[in-house]
Amino acid sequence: MSADLSFLHSPRITLITGHYGTGKTNVAVNLALALRLSLSPIALADLDIVNPYFRSADARQALESAGVEVILPAYANTNVDVPSLPARVASVFDRPDLHAVLDVGGDDAGATALGQYASRLEECGYRMLAVINARRPEIARPEDAVAMLRAIEQASHLKVTGLINNTHLCEETTPQTVESSFQYADQCARLSGVPLVLTTAEERIAAQLQRPDLLPIRLYTKNYLERF
Repeated sequence: MSADLSFLHSPRITLITGHYGTGKTNVAVNLALALRLSLSPIALADLDIVNPYFRSADARQALESAGVEVILPAYANTNVDVPSLPARVASVFDRPDLHAVLDVGGDDAGATALGQYASRLEECGYRMLAVINARRPEIARPEDAVAMLRAIEQASHLKVTGLINNTHLCEETTPQTVESSFQYADQCARLSGVPLVLTTAEERIAAQLQRPDLLPIRLYTKNYLERF
């Protein structure tokens, strides 16, 4: 079973944010690839200026091979650590036919980069999906996850419109790991007033789960396991 992603077709810009280490970049890559099956043209833009070591650039070949345009900072996948937002991000707003997934930096520090685009995003229309992970100690309590959401909203001057539950334990993940997070995700949604729109699980795990909001994913970003 795989989630119906048609709700992501409009508005055409989807922002992916969340706490450091939740796996948001990998989620962004998977969403862009999944949306490419029904949308064209589509782009993935990397706005993560906080953590340059876990970037969507790692999945560039897979994305471009699937027909997804990749918009990257100038220093992506180099040893140069310079906060830099790609000038081509403006193309996301200027091309009304383009659907785009924007991978935003973690927490409020990363979301601050969105501030300069807030008015354009309001004009074009957007959704901002926050990735949550019950196995990240800093947001293991729903109350802490909601505090993170509010900090992101304040820093970005934008509203979180949906939650993505991406709970896992890397190679030790079992179906029970994901199932045990369902109550956590529901509590996050209840406390924040923000709906849970997707639950992700690696393909080998997803095959053993039954949820209408389930999105099977693959691991694309380098050093993914070292993040946890």
